[in-house]
Amino acid sequence: MSRKALCIAHLFPDLLNLYADRGNIAVLKHRLAWRGYDVDIVRVTHGETPDFSRYHLVLLGGGSDREQALVAEKLRGCRQAFRSAVEDGLPVLAICGGYQLLGEYYQLPTGEKVPGLHLVDMVTEATPDAPRLIGNIAVWSEEAGVIVGFENHGGRTRHNHRPLGRVLHGHGNDGLSGHEGLRHLNIWGTYIHGPLLPKNPALADAVLRDALAYAHLPDDLEPLDDALEREARAAFVALRMEEVAPILRSEANAT
Repeated sequence: MSRKALCIAHLFPDLLNLYADRGNIAVLKHRLAWRGYDVDIVRVTHGETPDFSRYHLVLLGGGSDREQALVAEKLRGCRQAFRSAVEDGLPVLAICGGYQLLGEYYQLPTGEKVPGLHLVDMVTEATPDAPRLIGNIAVWSEEAGVIVGFENHGGRTRHNHRPLGRVLHGHGNDGLSGHEGLRHLNIWGTYIHGPLLPKNPALADAVLRDALAYAHLPDDLEPLDDALEREARAAFVALRMEEVAPILRSEANAT
């Protein structure tokens, strides 16, 4: 009898892959395979309807406003199934445009509101006079330590849930609150990309633990040799975010 495979759904990669989200899928797949897990990656394109009963983890990536509106329309057609699965514990990793889709609406700079999925109590608004929030970012997360990457978004996001982390450098959800991303149920929402997971292996493993638990598979992940990833993170921070470097060193010494 074959072993049960962890099923990861990459939703609409034909539309939402603006920030190389295939890299995130590759990280999730390989960090599982290196530990002996079987992995099934399901690419759900815009012409298909997701089957949320099959999946143990869903990735929603980033896209332009036009592509985001197309995906929102598609997902609203199966919103109840998506909501039920999320309320039952289905993990979701939602990045940038995918993150914005989870809320009540995303308001374009023109004032038009793109209805969201209402999976979380959240709104995102962009106005024509507000500058884009662009640049390197680092946040502190209790679950994954320092998370680093790049942000580029015109929308300001407000929600009534726990944030993913506290901004150490950069803008975060709205450039004012000091919060970045969202954590609610097993949803991981963030504006950090570039892609997100290759530079943040602790975050990848935190997401995978949620997925394995949801799939009723052993979630005690054995450590991997992440020396190369730590070096890349240290170099990234040293070049772009000097004030974060001491925190990163302290984190490395504690590992």
